[in-house]
Amino acid sequence: MSDVILETRNLTKKYGRFRALDNVSVSLKKNHIYGFIGENGAGKSTFMKIISGLVFPTSGDYSLMGADDPKEIDKKRKQVGTMIEEPALYPKFTVHKNVELQRLIVGNPDASYTDKVLELVGLSEVKDKKAKDLSMGMKQRLGIAIAMIGNPQLLILDEPINGLDPINIVALRNMLKKINEEKECTVFVSSHILSELYLLATDFIFIHKGRIIETNTHEELEEKCSQYILVRDSNIPETVTILEKHFPDTQYKVIADDTVKVYGRADMKAELSKHLMEAGIVITELSEKVQSLEEYFMALTGGETNV
Repeated sequence: MSDVILETRNLTKKYGRFRALDNVSVSLKKNHIYGFIGENGAGKSTFMKIISGLVFPTSGDYSLMGADDPKEIDKKRKQVGTMIEEPALYPKFTVHKNVELQRLIVGNPDASYTDKVLELVGLSEVKDKKAKDLSMGMKQRLGIAIAMIGNPQLLILDEPINGLDPINIVALRNMLKKINEEKECTVFVSSHILSELYLLATDFIFIHKGRIIETNTHEELEEKCSQYILVRDSNIPETVTILEKHFPDTQYKVIADDTVKVYGRADMKAELSKHLMEAGIVITELSEKVQSLEEYFMALTGGETNV
């Protein structure tokens, strides 16, 4: 039995001449937690809406839990829980009533499951409180409870951390890990707070201007983010030429007239130093530094900041 829960093939979505998604092909495995990273307008929400059945792609296709036929995908979509953009709540209904209504809509016959889900997300003690009176953190939890009421195999969350304070962010992170482990549920989550995704996700998918530009496991990304080489010298244009000639697969970014960052190859420092000296370049600094996920994303996208 395949461990792939979602596979997309060249998904494209056009709005007039604008391509919100451009030939997106990704594969999600069961029981993983995926961090979906991209700037505003990169196509994150569009991708999630297509998988959730809210938007149709212009071209390309996808399989969901092994189903390829659109009618079969619709059936499988009952096993997908979603919270896209913001929780869809009935503000004057209680927490319990909101979840109970969704249980009836999705056709979950287990009447006890409403209370089980509320316990899972930590809302049992406020189940009789009206949704409009909840804090932002509790509303996010309620949105996730509603998404979980169908006992999904795939949980899709669009920016669930937005607007939360540090305490609620930690609580949400721990809750999603619990859902992933106890329910064996694949979690696909986007967030602007990249440092939090780094603590949560097992895998990362980077999207930029509608295109997937990189995918990494947590271990791969940790290796790439753990350090970079900072080079300061007298001739950065020549340094760039040396990098492209001798280290063609290595990413770099010129950050000043005399400075360049070289990513992902800590073991190349001695060899790089040798090539620079042979070229007669005066080196003022050649040191290993630590970079964050935010810095790595900036390097991937060419320094665009609207994450």
